[in-house]
Amino acid sequence: MIAWLGTGLLGGNFVQKLLERGEIVHVWNRSPEKARALEAHGAKAFDSAIDAVRGASQIHVTLSDDASVDSVLEPLADVILPTAIVFDHTTTAPTPTGERIARWKQRGRTFVHAPVFMGPAAARSASGFLLLSGDPALRERVKPILAPMTGKILELGDDPTRAASFKLCGNMMLLVIGGGLADVFAFGRSVGIDPKDVYGLFTEFNPGMAVQGRAKAVADGVYDKPSFELTMARKDLRLMVEEAARHGTKLDVLPSVGALQDRYITAGFGADDSSVIASGKA
Repeated sequence: MIAWLGTGLLGGNFVQKLLERGEIVHVWNRSPEKARALEAHGAKAFDSAIDAVRGASQIHVTLSDDASVDSVLEPLADVILPTAIVFDHTTTAPTPTGERIARWKQRGRTFVHAPVFMGPAAARSASGFLLLSGDPALRERVKPILAPMTGKILELGDDPTRAASFKLCGNMMLLVIGGGLADVFAFGRSVGIDPKDVYGLFTEFNPGMAVQGRAKAVADGVYDKPSFELTMARKDLRLMVEEAARHGTKLDVLPSVGALQDRYITAGFGADDSSVIASGKA
């Protein structure tokens, strides 16, 4: 029997896929109605997390952060079977994740942090990416359990905190893209471009294709063969900010990028590729 704690959009779709595979699933959620809604699909809902996990061989967790994971799991320490595996799919910070894994190990329990790059639709269709790190023997033990839940398992090394670190790296890029889009659409509106037309540009021009190339330059530490010189990138940024200001629009993200670029130009990196600002050299 599988217990699932946290049945919001992500957890609820994972549960539906498990039920579709014929698994017996007990569910719990802070908002009971979200757990009870899964009874229509064959799950058994509980008002208490303790009751939900009794006798479970697997316990999966999809909550909001470190504090919520601890607040839900700590009261269950004496109820969770010694033979059970706790899988935490929550996005959490590396340091408290490592402390949590060590704490549960001291209790004689197996705790695996396995965050995902998967939205609700991917959870429902078992596609997307699941991140896994930690003891190699444990990884081999749990991969057959996790594989049906995801399109691909990304193994990230023996340090059990690396999955948490990589999840934050990935989400950080998504947040940076979101911030960049805020400025892009603000600039477009300031010069009279309809948001639908701005979107139309990105159906043809995909700047995301540059991420791998620029990230490789940072990984390799090669900046002296510029495809977009830092001083020219800074010039373009100045044009963007100045033009938006002419129309009474203040951009929120680009000025911070400009300040970073200025720091590197002052340090003598102006002729290098613009990706040098990610090098940590200045």
